[in-house]
Amino acid sequence: MSLTRPTEDGDELLARLGSLTAQARELAELQRSRVELAVALQRGMLPRDLPVAPGFHLAVRYAPAYHGLNVGGDWYDAFTMPDGRIGLSIGDVQGHNIEAAAFMGQVRVCLRALASVTSEPGELLSRTNDLLLSLGTDLFATCTFMRLDPATGVLESARAGHTPHIWATQDGRSGIADDEGGPPLGIQQGMEYAVTRHRLTTGGVFVLLTDGVVEGPSLSIDEGLDQVVRLAGIAAVAGMEASSLAAAVMKVAERVGHEDDAAVLVVGHDGPAARR
Repeated sequence: MSLTRPTEDGDELLARLGSLTAQARELAELQRSRVELAVALQRGMLPRDLPVAPGFHLAVRYAPAYHGLNVGGDWYDAFTMPDGRIGLSIGDVQGHNIEAAAFMGQVRVCLRALASVTSEPGELLSRTNDLLLSLGTDLFATCTFMRLDPATGVLESARAGHTPHIWATQDGRSGIADDEGGPPLGIQQGMEYAVTRHRLTTGGVFVLLTDGVVEGPSLSIDEGLDQVVRLAGIAAVAGMEASSLAAAVMKVAERVGHEDDAAVLVVGHDGPAARR
C-alpha cells in the first residue's frame, strides 16, 4: 500500500490555503488603501480655517468613520460670501465608501461655487440639487445651509432632508428647530426649499449636526436630539465657549452604538461674560 498520496494531498491543501491567504491579504490591503484614500479625501475637502466675525464664534468637531471597511461622506463648511455674510453648511452623503467621500466633495464645491451667484439659502439648495442631478450620479445627500448676517444676527436656513438643528438662548430657552425643509439633494429635479428666519441673540447658540451624532442602535434620534438640546441650553446659560459646546455634543456620538461619521458645527453669539 502506497503512503505517498496522503502526503501529496496534504501538500496540495497547504498550497491552496497559502494561496487563499495571500489573496485575502492582498484584498485586505486594497480595501485598507481605499479607506485611507477616502479618509484623506474627506479631510482634504474640509475647510482649514473658519470665518471670523466680531461678536460671533464658530466651532467644529468631526470624526470620520473609518473603522473596518466603512467610510462615510459627512461634511461641514463655513465661508464668507461675496455679500459679506457667512455661509454655513453641514450634510451627509448616502453610502459608506470612497464614492460617497468623492460625492461629498462635489456637493461642497457646488454649494461654494453657486453661493457666488446667489446666497439665498433656498435658491442655493435648489440650484445645487439640479446641478448634482446633471452629473448623472445615483448618490444623494442631505444638507442644511444657513446664511448668517453678522450685522444683525439673522440666520436664514434651508434644509434638504437633513437632521434639524438645535437652538438655545441665554435666558434658558432651547429646542429643536421646526424648519419645513425639503427632499435630499440629488433625488428629483426642480425641487424648491423653504427658508426659515432665525435670530441669534446675545449669548445664544445654534448647533448643526449630522445624524451620526444623535442616532444609532443604542440611542434613538429623539433621545439624541434631546440630549443636545439640554447641552445647548446649559451652554447658553453658563456662557460656555462654542468650542467647548461642540466638544460636549460630540461626546453624544460615543453613545449611539455604531461607527458612523459625526460632524458638529456650532455658532455662538458672545454674551456679556465672554466680552469681559
